[in-house]
Amino acid sequence: MATGRLGVGETLEALNAAMGPGSPVWFKETHARHLRVRDFLAPRSALQARFGDGQVPECVFHAVSGLQGPGVAPVLRCASTPAGLSLQLQRPAVFERVLGALTSYTTPAKPASPGPRIILHCPALRGNPGTLRLSQLRAVLVADHLARTLRAHGVCVCPVPSVRDSHMATFLQKLLVDWPTTSKCASTETLRTCVFAELNSKETVPPGVLGRLCLKELVEKRRSAGYDPSIDNCLVTEDLLSVLSELQEAVCHWPEGGHPGLAGDPDAGVDGCMVVHVVSCEEAVQQQKLDLLWQKLDDQAPLKQKHLICGPVKVAGVPGTLMTAPEYYQLRYAQVCKASALKHGGNLAQDPAWTKTFDVLSVATIKFEMLSTAPQNQGEWLLLFNSVLPFLDLLRQTGHLASTPGLHTPVRTETVCKFLVQLSMDFSSYYNRVHILGEPRPHLFGQMFARLQLLRAVQEVFHTGLAMLGLPPLSHI
Repeated sequence: MATGRLGVGETLEALNAAMGPGSPVWFKETHARHLRVRDFLAPRSALQARFGDGQVPECVFHAVSGLQGPGVAPVLRCASTPAGLSLQLQRPAVFERVLGALTSYTTPAKPASPGPRIILHCPALRGNPGTLRLSQLRAVLVADHLARTLRAHGVCVCPVPSVRDSHMATFLQKLLVDWPTTSKCASTETLRTCVFAELNSKETVPPGVLGRLCLKELVEKRRSAGYDPSIDNCLVTEDLLSVLSELQEAVCHWPEGGHPGLAGDPDAGVDGCMVVHVVSCEEAVQQQKLDLLWQKLDDQAPLKQKHLICGPVKVAGVPGTLMTAPEYYQLRYAQVCKASALKHGGNLAQDPAWTKTFDVLSVATIKFEMLSTAPQNQGEWLLLFNSVLPFLDLLRQTGHLASTPGLHTPVRTETVCKFLVQLSMDFSSYYNRVHILGEPRPHLFGQMFARLQLLRAVQEVFHTGLAMLGLPPLSHI
């Protein structure tokens, strides 16, 4: 029997290659109604654009029907239909391959060599939770999710800043956000000297400001990257220099054990390092100024800097802009307690056995609300083909930060959330319709064990997906 991990991406790539030169025409089906008869489709309109009359040449048809290759799922049949070229896989063979090697489909493989190095900078973590706006909370949750997903794919991540406020550290623990803490501040002496060297005049500046530096020339030079053209100058303060100093420290002195062979090497951080600034929309321009100021004062500043801008947060029925992050947490916690009381009766919030469950449910509610949008509507093949088989491909999308052009980088945090929500809906539908533990008859044992193995695969996908969000699985709710 063939070995190796099957992949949706590899199968699509082979299908499009078999069609000859041109744009991709195949796509993977996801809807249950279509999956009854096909797994992939090349639409009629795409075939007409490719072949004129829409008739697929015999040689191409045979190439698709006999598709083979590393990672390519085995083909059962390919047929011309009114909708286009329809292809169905050898589903028993796919089931056997996937369920016989679950780990390779549910757990990201660690690369043999160290991956890229990323400084993950979230400015919102320099404050205290009492002043943390909901848009800043979203930035914190996005940064935490991004760090977990990147690490799962072998990327070396250094989170900045280290949290110094004890109340913020406690609040992050409550949110199940994994972020480093420290009590020390980096020295700003070298940067202060650079600032004074750049100042050309003794203009009067506001109290607490060291000076005003012009950034217009850098903005013009980086015009194609996408910096805001209205940026002119920057008022340099000790707080700004403290931020830059911590970023410099992270670049030049990678955390011990964070990158084999590079820890403690002062020259290691300059090459092959990218900085990703995760900021709320209100902080976007100020972060661009900080980015440009770093480049102006430090010729060793990483050239690869990306900005991930998190949009505003609106809470239904609540003036979101007036609500702080702790108030938002308390609102959701109270709603979870109320829902559980209605379901189970009594005041379970006072029961220590339920406290941990309510904490996790509150955090899960917040993370899914912050990181996702409402999912679309949705059987065994549907679970395997839509969930287990493409899961690692979905996670891998998050690691392509460096490949995006320009200053800003998109990160589809909603893909994991929508995926898990859809999987829960598909699994619930399947579990309500299918009798897993059948009659104790020998001829039914094979089917029962295969279904149990499928459920194990779904569980592993759930657990890995939740881990990317920093959420532990619960045994009851």
